[in-house]
Amino acid sequence: MGEKDITEKTLESYNDVFADILNALLFNGKQVVDPKDLEDRNPHSFYKADGKIRELERDVVKRWKKHNIRIACIGMENQTDQDPYMVLRVAGYDGTEYRVQINNLRTGEKPYPVITIVLYFGYKGRWNQPKTLYETLDIPEELRPYVNDMRINLFEIAYLTREQVNLFKSDFRVVADYFVQMREKGEYNPGNEVVQHIQEVLQLLNVMDKEKRFEDNLNEDIVKGKVSNMSEWLDKVIKTSEEKGENRMGKLMKILLKQGRTEDLNRAVDDSEFRDQLFQEFQIA
Repeated sequence: MGEKDITEKTLESYNDVFADILNALLFNGKQVVDPKDLEDRNPHSFYKADGKIRELERDVVKRWKKHNIRIACIGMENQTDQDPYMVLRVAGYDGTEYRVQINNLRTGEKPYPVITIVLYFGYKGRWNQPKTLYETLDIPEELRPYVNDMRINLFEIAYLTREQVNLFKSDFRVVADYFVQMREKGEYNPGNEVVQHIQEVLQLLNVMDKEKRFEDNLNEDIVKGKVSNMSEWLDKVIKTSEEKGENRMGKLMKILLKQGRTEDLNRAVDDSEFRDQLFQEFQIA
């Protein structure tokens, strides 16, 4: 799996984050899913095709149970790009899970529903790919009555309302707020809320946004818990630069980070001529 998938799992695999996403998106903020009622489900499953055993891997998947009774298996898939065959992928995920349940019936387990939600993080345009099986396939009219339709549970994070963003109680509120701000204003102004998993949040934002507004190499203060919110992190980056006598560079860094011009920032560090051009562009004395 790529870096993007690995980082996504790091944040969303936390039960408090996973449950919070479900409660906010599926239950309108009502605290229906308790993090203590979630158990990890192996994201790897296997199926046979062309006489060979093949592996199917989901992003994040957990079982929801109460009083030792399994209520549902819930998978979470993350998308930064639009996939015209997302419906078929989800059908494969759900079908494979039901296949596993059939194999377990002999042990006395009862089958339970499988639910997959798709989180789309694109903010430069709404999802415009098929959301149903009927939209995905070219089905002859005479066959339609015999083809069961299905719809994916798609949530466009950047297009949530401010009220919906405020339904999140976990660190995912920061993630949702980031993408909503980028869609609305093209820049991000962090709040002061305390973030429990700040390293994972920053890593997630860094890989989910293609323009790389956050650095991969997070400083030790974040790892050691000395920075607790996004605003502190950004201020510390600026302060560190200023303490080195690079006041103009600190101001430039702040502007470029807010505008998402990470490539220009990296170039400015090594290219003094380009750096001077930027100083002039932003009138930094």
